[in-house]
Amino acid sequence: MSKPVVDAFFVGRALSQALYHELEKTLTNALSDLGKFDAEQRERLRLFTQEVMERASRESGFVMNAPTNSGISGPIGSPIPEPGDLQATIDELRAEIAQVRAQLQIYRSNRP
Repeated sequence: MSKPVVDAFFVGRALSQALYHELEKTLTNALSDLGKFDAEQRERLRLFTQEVMERASRESGFVMNAPTNSGISGPIGSPIPEPGDLQATIDELRAEIAQVRAQLQIYRSNRP
């Protein structure tokens, strides 16, 4: 065999090894960054969930400690229902929504 062929073989082999190492380093860095990102997102989700649960606990404590017949209103101005009245309140809201939808359909059908 001639010397240029042998030299070309070793150059090709060295090139493939160098490319392999660069690819390995790049892939390792990418997976490391992905792992860091995943860990950060999990921590943010955990903190967000914890904050939501703390707020719910505070609001629940506020509602439970409030006198029941003191006229406390909800965000819309309606009284806070008793726990047994919750289903009745939901049914009333559904009926109101149905009425609004019916009126909206009538309005839309009468528009020119």
